[in-house]
Amino acid sequence: MDDLTPKNLKAILHSKRANIYYLEHCRVMQKDGRVLYLTEEEKQKQYWNIPIANTTCILLGTGTSITQAAMRMLASAGVLVGFSGGGATPLIAANEIEWLSPQSEYRPTEYVQGWMSWWFDDEQRLKVAKQFQQSRIAYMQTVWAKDRDLQLEGFTLDDDLSPAIQKFSTRIEQSVNVTELLLVEAQLTKTLYKIAANRTKIQGFTRDHKQTDDANAFLNHGNYLAYGLAATTLWVLGIPHGFAVMHGKTRRGALVFDVADLIKDTLILPWAFICAKEGATEQEFRQQCLQNFTQHKALDFMFDTVKEMSQINHKTLAKDF
Repeated sequence: MDDLTPKNLKAILHSKRANIYYLEHCRVMQKDGRVLYLTEEEKQKQYWNIPIANTTCILLGTGTSITQAAMRMLASAGVLVGFSGGGATPLIAANEIEWLSPQSEYRPTEYVQGWMSWWFDDEQRLKVAKQFQQSRIAYMQTVWAKDRDLQLEGFTLDDDLSPAIQKFSTRIEQSVNVTELLLVEAQLTKTLYKIAANRTKIQGFTRDHKQTDDANAFLNHGNYLAYGLAATTLWVLGIPHGFAVMHGKTRRGALVFDVADLIKDTLILPWAFICAKEGATEQEFRQQCLQNFTQHKALDFMFDTVKEMSQINHKTLAKDF
């Protein structure tokens, strides 16, 4: 078999790629022109292929290693690689993944130039932050209105949820600064936690990143999968992760959190509670999340939203909002 080179790889748009990998206790390597990961069973070693042309990002958990040759191929295919702790929970500083971004001088510049055209203006940045939150709510309304699996579990736009969403949508528009907007966003998420706990009959739930109960563990795990999608979106569009619109401007990866928030409440939050109620394993929950991302075109939604916001100049913002 001839070695694959970047020009031999069939180009798949990042927004259309299907795979996210979380690997632990294995070795990632290049073999016969392919990227593989090697697991050691009791009696034999097993190789598993990674379809790099159809992969967005790879999280390397505990007990993993990766060869230089494998990194070269992953970089050529535009796959983001991150090191994380066990269960995809971050290892460094417990709040962000150290992403190894493939380097290319040919990434597009139009989106970062558009982003920077308004980013230094506090007023315009606040307006974009509000639009992010409204897009987040609109996505939830769209998905929860048509996802039958969620509806069977009680996650519908009923008399509890619809008024709450409308209330927070109004408060988002009324926020006068990012601090107030963050408070509104936190209250919305807290309300959704309460609704989810009630629907799944999980008693006494409190959101705590350090707790090991299934609901909290699944939320942590799912959120970091969403961060992988967000990091991929921003890298492909060439927008540095430090130019956030809501989360702290002094946090190097803050924009990743902003973009991940577009889908977390819609696709991660309800299934974390549902899977906790059903006693699902971590792998089963992860597969459910990946299925949700594909079914509801989460990566497409992230790309479309970030591209739209990057191309809005300050004059358009002043007129539209």
